[in-house]
Amino acid sequence: MFNRFIFFCSFFLIVTTLVRCGNTEKDGVLSPQESIKAMEVEEGFQVALVASEPLVIAPVAMTFDNAGRIWLAEMEGYMPDTLGTGEDAPVGRIVILTDQDGDGQMDDRKIFLDSLVMPRALCLVGGGLLVAEPPNLWFYEMKGDTPTNRILVDSAYAEGGNVEHQPNGLLRGLDNWIYSAKYDWRYRRRPDGKWLKEKTHFRGQWGISHDDWGRLYYNDNSSNLSGDYFPPGLGAGNPNQRRVAGYGETIVADKRVYPIHPTPGVNRGYMEGILDSTGRLVNFTAACGPLLYRGGLIDGMNAFVAEPSANLIKRNVLDTEGFRVTGKQAYQGKEFLASDDERFRPVNLYDGPDGSLYMLDMYRGIIQHNTYLTPYLKNEIAKRNLTLPLSMGRIYRIFPTDVKRTAVAIPRNTDSLILLLGHPNGWVRDQAQRTLIDQRANDGADKLRDLLRKDSEPLRMIHALWTLEGLGQLTSDDILIAMNHPRWEVRAQALAALSSLKNTLSADQLVDFLKITVSQGDTLLAPYAMLTMAALSAEGISEVTPLYEQWAKTYANDRYVTDAFISGIGGHEKSFLHELERGKSDTSTALYRHLASVVDAIDEKSKGEDQALLAKRYPKGAILFQTACQPCHGEDGRGVSPIAPPLAGSEWVKGKKERLMALVLYGLTGPVEVAGHTYETPEVSGEMPGIVHNPAIEDAELAELLSYIRNAWGNNVDDQILPEDLGAIRSRFGDRAEPFVQSELHELFGKD
Repeated sequence: MFNRFIFFCSFFLIVTTLVRCGNTEKDGVLSPQESIKAMEVEEGFQVALVASEPLVIAPVAMTFDNAGRIWLAEMEGYMPDTLGTGEDAPVGRIVILTDQDGDGQMDDRKIFLDSLVMPRALCLVGGGLLVAEPPNLWFYEMKGDTPTNRILVDSAYAEGGNVEHQPNGLLRGLDNWIYSAKYDWRYRRRPDGKWLKEKTHFRGQWGISHDDWGRLYYNDNSSNLSGDYFPPGLGAGNPNQRRVAGYGETIVADKRVYPIHPTPGVNRGYMEGILDSTGRLVNFTAACGPLLYRGGLIDGMNAFVAEPSANLIKRNVLDTEGFRVTGKQAYQGKEFLASDDERFRPVNLYDGPDGSLYMLDMYRGIIQHNTYLTPYLKNEIAKRNLTLPLSMGRIYRIFPTDVKRTAVAIPRNTDSLILLLGHPNGWVRDQAQRTLIDQRANDGADKLRDLLRKDSEPLRMIHALWTLEGLGQLTSDDILIAMNHPRWEVRAQALAALSSLKNTLSADQLVDFLKITVSQGDTLLAPYAMLTMAALSAEGISEVTPLYEQWAKTYANDRYVTDAFISGIGGHEKSFLHELERGKSDTSTALYRHLASVVDAIDEKSKGEDQALLAKRYPKGAILFQTACQPCHGEDGRGVSPIAPPLAGSEWVKGKKERLMALVLYGLTGPVEVAGHTYETPEVSGEMPGIVHNPAIEDAELAELLSYIRNAWGNNVDDQILPEDLGAIRSRFGDRAEPFVQSELHELFGKD
């Protein structure tokens, strides 16, 4: 997540006795102006202050409204000290910041909501505000700037886990759905005010962004950038399918970071390879807030990633080849922005109305949640008095110095909004589309169709297409127009939008449409067509089945097409596999291999004891698994890529219980082999933190947890771990601080 950061704030304090790491000044707390001076930013760019304390306190998420005001989520109730005391205090807020004199700095603060517990995300939609306040997702209807009615959208949006592993983001995508990081559901508000909730792919940890074509980007705390090749609303229809090719792909694998000062205050700084010889962080450990920049002021396709532990922001340069997106760091040996102010904690990045890159800085010392806080880091915090100050926070904008910036206020007039669908700033295009939909601007449907017919500019066309979809005005004729565009990306958007017509076109019309718009020889659009067919098949439109199966066999060795096919046959995997076997299909094809692996996973899962009964047998263990383990290892125990390997079928879980207890208590770092496969970065994060030093977890709970996972998902060890068993392991290894490595555990306990 926004992994390793944030703690509690109360009232604004400035402490003058702290010692800065990497700076000769005695006062470790810098004013915003001094903090800017401590930053080294890429040549040709400038950093400017937008707002600071007392206008801003513990900022974690923001959004702009049509007038350019900032709506800000303040998480002032997190980590008041290294124990996390008072974490559930209702001191969070949603505030509105306004620049009244037009000088570029906010000068007015209005509280929209207060007395919230750890608010973490917000989204303006439908004339109201969506707010994530764990475990709930609320929608606040409002009149002006005053909330008038609160509606519960979801009572389990951020259920379980801790702040580092709870859903966040609430990104309103190109396709008019709202997506989150660290979550596998999406939301949408209908014109009648009712909310829709649909399954989607699990994505990232803290922060989520999208590019001009609506593809989503995200990461976890130990990786640089991951993302999707294909539209976000497709390919997630089969609960038995663990991984769908083209989703959750590594976009930038290089995790190296380049701080400009020593950074001993990272959680495992004592371990070899975490810090270099100068004491600086080597690789990401708190990556968060990724932004696919679309402001129009910076050339190329750029993705920025925040690293609060090392006080920097990384720039990556991306490229596309067909539907694949790849990237590399913009430069070696330095960063886009780096600071030697240790309290500079960038946690989220955004595009804005003027094309600038906006950055939220929590400005504080402690950034690691106490669930994973090591004795080493506690000592570092104490040595440098990093607990204070509290109640601070800044917002900055970063922009090229030689480019004119003009902030765009979003109008209400339909014609003016339609003109903005082609604006060079992606934030403006998005906001124009959203406003047309929120205002139910059906009077603009004809002009939007004129754009489709007469305007060949790709981005303007796709915004017109999705605006029609959001208004409920999209027709098959509109999609046919887009399907004739010379750019394949526009044709792909048309295919993605086709499934929204499933209730207005007959099944035969949908099938005919697919036949005439996509050639079987079009390998570039084949995955999109298959994903669309899968979505229609999952909706029970059986007429698509013959074409669907024909395409699957035609592209039997294309991993993207075959995985798209499997995403639409949930519940019928075995019958289709048997059909392939009866037809003596080549068992080496991607189709056969991927389908067989899904069937194997279904069979393995069915062998396990019913999870509900197991949860009743070990209630404390089931709850602890949900809060502490599930965010990384998955509800089904099959691992969450790219964070952690599977528990289901793992010899580490099913083997000697003493080895498992030692691993869980003290942690494991480095490559680990599970069921014959070696998991290492970037496939997983590379370390499982131990919980031996977490006083909040008692041995009785932990014993139930270990008993639970040893019998879940087909593991069926059929034994029980007792609290006294854990006591014996604690006695054996005492206050050991460093995690184990695989070879050490094998030497101590054997491989069985």
